[in-house]
Order: sequence, then structure tokens, then C-alpha cells
Amino acid sequence: MAVRTRAQESRAAIQRLYIAMRHLFLRGSYKPLGVSGEAMIKSLLLLKPEIYGSIADPEKVELSGLLYVFQRLPEGIEQCRFFNLIAREGLENSSFVPLVPSKRRRDCYRVDDEQMYIEMTRGRSDIYDVLTHLTFMFIEAEKIRRNSFDYRDRPKREWEMLEEIVHKIESGESYNKEMGYTYLSTILGRTYEETAEICEEFADSRKVNSLFEIAYWLGKRSIDEHVHSLDREITFSSALRENVGNHMHGEMWANDIKKFLMANNLFDRPIHVISANMHSVMNTLYAKKVVGKKTSSKSLVEMAKVLSKSKNDGMQKNLINYASANGMTFLKDDSGTNIGVQIFDLTKVDPKSVATEVTWNKKYIKKEKPLLLVFDYPFGEQAYEIMDELLKPFDDVKNKKLINVASINIMGKAGILEGGKGDIMIPTAHIFEGTADNYPFENSLKAKDFKGNGIGVYEGPMITVLGTSLQNKDILRYFHKSSWEVIGLEMEGAHFQKAIQVATKIRNSINPDATLRYAYYASDNPLETGSTLASGSLGLDGVGPTYLITSKIISGILS
Repeated sequence: MAVRTRAQESRAAIQRLYIAMRHLFLRGSYKPLGVSGEAMIKSLLLLKPEIYGSIADPEKVELSGLLYVFQRLPEGIEQCRFFNLIAREGLENSSFVPLVPSKRRRDCYRVDDEQMYIEMTRGRSDIYDVLTHLTFMFIEAEKIRRNSFDYRDRPKREWEMLEEIVHKIESGESYNKEMGYTYLSTILGRTYEETAEICEEFADSRKVNSLFEIAYWLGKRSIDEHVHSLDREITFSSALRENVGNHMHGEMWANDIKKFLMANNLFDRPIHVISANMHSVMNTLYAKKVVGKKTSSKSLVEMAKVLSKSKNDGMQKNLINYASANGMTFLKDDSGTNIGVQIFDLTKVDPKSVATEVTWNKKYIKKEKPLLLVFDYPFGEQAYEIMDELLKPFDDVKNKKLINVASINIMGKAGILEGGKGDIMIPTAHIFEGTADNYPFENSLKAKDFKGNGIGVYEGPMITVLGTSLQNKDILRYFHKSSWEVIGLEMEGAHFQKAIQVATKIRNSINPDATLRYAYYASDNPLETGSTLASGSLGLDGVGPTYLITSKIISGILS
């Protein structure tokens, strides 16, 4: 009998995880340490995703992975026993204060001491993301419980001292941090140095409790379940189970955009769709006018760095005000997608405010009167939902109107498999992990367009993964080293392409010759130890590739 490779075992583990999550979602609820939850835990431990580091170590608590997870879950979730995943069901109109994690756009509500409600409005990828993070959290909680008790099942002194420290934190009293690090290091199965370092990182993170509190409450909830049978439980509301996959939020989002275009007589003008962040296009078109006086260099990258560093001097506000008076409109999102939209009327942009890196074409702008429709990054499968709805014909009162899409431009961040953080990837095809869906396409951007800028550039197929938190080196090495020759991984590319090909080849709702431009900058290299997403953000290192891609996209649109 042939022996399965580690990559094959890992891929099977991912499939089991997703089958289990889908089954539990349809069932409506489960207990994380019950039979169903244990199946998910076993699959995650077999997979050993890179982002979760030492997850499979029975004693060592994974520190960077914990920080990564708690930056994406609501503050205080470690104190809860009941986790309710819901659709948008009216809580936004209640007196509950929404808790929004610092690294994920999702509204959450702490309704009492033990119960957290988490709104899921971004599709299945969002649900699977939360469930994976919660499963990891429960695995680490069990380690903390085991480390906090001796072989006779008696609490260790370190656990009792940690409890005292947490009570002092909650009452606002001072405590000796260094003593706390020594107690905590035993409970985490880590060295004093590792513990002190990660505690400082937790302290510097927004909307995340201290590691003292998180370790204590994770351990306490695990003890409550192990000793007192106070089980933890995850539930999915009936409204969520009914709504997922029906594009309810995406349809509202796209219709709001089309209604704005109709109301302002912009619907028939050439529209260049750009999926990017909410600052790079705006800064590229307007920063020189506002920030140019603040720096001797008129380089777009240098101006962007000045803006990134400025917080309280009013520069950002001045830039937004100037942009709003000169062709930019920001559409408020009331749909629940949590995806912002900016519309730029290029006929109202002063060429003197545009970055010198952009090739400005006055004749084209005067003749065609193009619009830029920029929307913020979607999440995984949500990319299909919003692009599919955006490219559909608009049901006007009188008749169906087709949106005049001249080009579709995708700028994203992705994991790179050859090269390092800050390098650029130009995809030639998107391969959808775990399926037979592969999307080759003609990318108007080429690697040669980015040469000579001091940034590494790679061109080739990219894999759209089911979740970045489920990838390990074995799977990624297989895709990189085999005949697939994949250069990177991300979560939206195949979903975008699916919607684009439906619009161009089946519905015929947009011009089949609309130009496609895709480019990604590397946020991490999961094949390198210490370079995963859990190791931290790019910071200012991401400014160069972000604005290089942005200027190339805008120049390409105007050419």
C-alpha cells in the first residue's frame, strides 16, 4: 500500500475540517470539547498550520498565534462560555456597544458576562475563519489548564498567584510585572524572556486584553468545564443559516452603488473597478497638493510615509476634505458587508495634485470622462458575492441597465512562496484549493512593468486558499515545487475570477474585452520561520509595493 505524503495528509485534514464545520453549521450548535468539536481539534492538530506555530506541542502555549487570533476576535471573548454566530439581526439598533476587533471588520456584542454575539455578514469564509480561531483558542486553553495543576490535580502556586494579579488588574491596583512574568511563564510553558516579550506585544495591541487576563480566563473556563461540567458552546442562529450564500448583503451593497451612479448621471460613463485599500488611490491622486509642502521629496512613497506617520496634526483630515471637494465621493456602507466604497470623477481631479509616478492623460479624461470605483478588501468567498452583484444588470424602474465596466483591477496582499515580505506577485492564473476550479486569464500587468524599482517581482499561477490560517509548509511546498509552480497564496482571486467570467461569458452583462489587472504584494512568507502573518504586519515596508502597484494600475487605466 502506498504511503501518503505529509502534504496529502494535510490536504485531507483541511477537507475534514471544512466538512466538519459545514456539518456543525447546518446542525446549529456544538460543544467545542464534545465529540464533534474534538474531531475539529484532531484535524487542526494533524494539520499544524504555520500561523499557529507550536499548536501541536502538548505543553508550550503558542504565543504569536494567540496574539494573531485575539487581534481578530472581540475583546473579552476569552471570558465567555457561549459564542453565538449570527446574521445582522437588529443588534446594531440596540444599546449594546459593538466590539470591532482591530484586525477584522466584524461587529460583536457582549450581551452578558458569559455570552458573546458575533455578526457574520461576509460569507462562509468569515464563519470558517472564526471557527478555526476559536478551535485554536480552545486547544491553547486546555494546555493552560494542564500546566496550572500538578499531577494530583491540585492548582499550582503559579495559578493562584496569576489569579491574584488578574484581580488586581480588574480593580485597577498596581502589581509587580516581573513577578507576574515568572508565574505566567510556568503556566504558558515558556521561558521568562519569551513571556515578557509577548506580554509587551499584547500590551501594545489595540482592543486586546493583557496576556495575564487572557491566560487566566482561558484557563478558568477550561477548568470550569473540566471540573464543574460548565460546558462551552458555539451556536449559529437560524437567520444566519438561512442567509448564508444568498448574497443579501452583497446585493444591497451593489444596489447602493448603482443607485448613486444613477442619481448623479454617472451610470453610463466608463467605470474602472479597483479592489484595494481605502487610502492608496486617494493619496496617489491628491497627496501632492496637501502633503507636498510637508516634505522636500515629491516621491509618492515618501509622501505616503509622511501620511502614515501623521496622526494628530490634521493632515489626514485635510487630505480627505480636499479630495472630497475635488472629485472623490465616499459612500457610507449600510449593507453590512463592511466594505467601504470611494468613487473618483477624474474630470474633477487637478493634474497638479496627482503623483508624478502616474502618467496623466488629459485627452483621454476629457473625451471619455472615466470614473474610478474603489472598494475595500473583501474577505474570501465574499469577493464572489460583491463582484457578482456589482457586475449584474441594474433593475431600473423602466428597464435593465448594464454597468459600463472598462476595466477590473485587483490589488491585494498575499503570502509569497519565493521571495520575501514586500515583494510583488503578478498572477497568470488562480487555482482554487481543494476543487477542480482553475481560472487562467490575461493579466494586463506584467512582471516587466515593475522591474528596476528595487523590489522583487514574481510572475506565475497563484492559489486561492480556503483559509490562510489552515496552511502548512507541506501543502505550500507541494504547490510551489511541483508542476503547479505556484508563486503565492491568497483568499479572493478565484472568487473574483468566477464572478468576472460569469459576467463576461454567461450573463454578457459587461464588455468581454474589459481589461483585467491583478497584482499582489507579499505580506508574509509562510515557508520561512518567523515570516508568517503571526510575526506581525509589514508596517512602512508595505508602503513601497502598495504605491508602486497603485501608480501602475492608474497609469494603465489612463493609457
